[in-house]
Amino acid sequence: MPRRNPFDDIDRLFDRLNRQFEDAAEMLEEGQGDAFGSGFAVDVEDADDEFVVTVDLPGFEKEDVDVRVQDRSLSISAERTAESEATDEEESSYIRRERHSESFSRRLTLPEPVDTDDVSATMRNGVLTVTLGKEDESGGHRIDVE
Repeated sequence: MPRRNPFDDIDRLFDRLNRQFEDAAEMLEEGQGDAFGSGFAVDVEDADDEFVVTVDLPGFEKEDVDVRVQDRSLSISAERTAESEATDEEESSYIRRERHSESFSRRLTLPEPVDTDDVSATMRNGVLTVTLGKEDESGGHRIDVE
């Protein structure tokens, strides 16, 4: 019976770490954010009577994105899964096939309450823009009686 080489386990560990660093470097080169965080930029603008939240979500479609608002809290999440294409010869006999899944989740607390009936969201070219009207703090609006 052959004797087991204890260095084989160390070699496998280094191979796995090397693949992970290569994947992280590839993500950085492709502009998919940083290797240790979501990398998705979020801007919150106070535009007088509304808040405008802009999120860069490159590669995501509007069907991948979920936006929810409650009181002063805005939740944005996105998820997608992609598979690399195999050639015809690889189709039936691939040894390794890369699958890529990416998700984003962020919860923001806004400095003032928002009117949940005055919220809109648009997605264009990988940029999500959420506009949230501020809640009227004057105790409501006056209605003229005719």
